[in-house]
Amino acid sequence: MSRIGKKPISIPNGVEVKIENGEVFVKGPLGEIKRSFEGDIEIKLKENSVILNPKRNSGALVALWGTYASHIGNMVEGVAKGFEKKLIMEGVGFKVQMEGDKLVLNLGFSHPVKLDIPEGLKVSVEKNIISISGIDKERVGQFAAQVRALKKPEPYKGKGIRYENEVVRRKAGKKAATVA
Repeated sequence: MSRIGKKPISIPNGVEVKIENGEVFVKGPLGEIKRSFEGDIEIKLKENSVILNPKRNSGALVALWGTYASHIGNMVEGVAKGFEKKLIMEGVGFKVQMEGDKLVLNLGFSHPVKLDIPEGLKVSVEKNIISISGIDKERVGQFAAQVRALKKPEPYKGKGIRYENEVVRRKAGKKAATVA
């Protein structure tokens, strides 16, 4: 049994949930998200909550039960509060700036790296801190992971792009040999 799937998903004030033919529409103060859910999981609205129940009991269906509950919970939270990821760039000569709807990163390569900002996301840059925000948790996380993958933090000097709360384990460099 899914512990996450059993719990009803509460709907806060100002958020509207509508279910039609396996599609869930969530509308709130920050925007609107639509997602289709297939399979044998029944999604119902009851008062101020969404309840999910599997139609039969199989291993794959129980796994989907919790996954669907997490997706719907993230949709509700996204339109109510939104999601944000912050990335920190460390390194001499590493710069980031916005050019219209593109993120331009200078990461020590022979050329600047230009990334298109996906639709529905807001990106802001302050010194060497990149803030990515939006209502869809998956899209925010995916774009943050793409930016981080351009230059992952290295363990000797800590140079690269890391998440705000990420801890980079540092290694000791070469030891100087002593001549006796």
